[in-house]
Amino acid sequence: MSRRIFIWVAHPKENSLCRGMADAYQTGVEVKGGEVRRIDLCDMRFDLNTDGYGADATPLEPDLIAWQEAVAWADHILIVHPYWWGAMPTKAKAVIDRALAPGFAFKYHRRGLGWDKLLTGKTADVMITSDTPPLLDTLLYWRPGRRVLINQILGFCGVKTRRALQFGSVKTAAPEKIRAWIDRARTLGVRAAA
Repeated sequence: MSRRIFIWVAHPKENSLCRGMADAYQTGVEVKGGEVRRIDLCDMRFDLNTDGYGADATPLEPDLIAWQEAVAWADHILIVHPYWWGAMPTKAKAVIDRALAPGFAFKYHRRGLGWDKLLTGKTADVMITSDTPPLLDTLLYWRPGRRVLINQILGFCGVKTRRALQFGSVKTAAPEKIRAWIDRARTLGVRAAA
């Protein structure tokens, strides 16, 4: 049985290194016979604002429902996004805020601080592009973007991150370095589908 892989390109621009890396990853998945569903953030239309969860929460738009359906369908998820001010772009974070909702991604217990992780059993890869060199991001800032996504978003919902890679500095990378990153993304896709 082939693995079902959801690829989310969480970059708001249509043409980006993130998209190229996702293309390579998808090629790797398909070479190994994996099934792919893909959503590019640049194509998603929804209200970025939210007042939180509960009975008066804004109903999800079709693109957010499709995103939820892809997450629910997948065995494995790839999230690829740029690193802006230590985190993913606002529009990408809005998808997380709106679509990883209680009852879909997690469920708090009626009493105490516990919760059920409703996406348990799924795995993920994370690829982040940045102008900040990854070593500098680790030493100076303690990897805030990677930590939040792995622990407080994916992990909170039960998704186990297999690989979280940060590629940079993009602005100083020579073409051969970018080609090496693209090749690595393709290899990761092959591994994800295996």
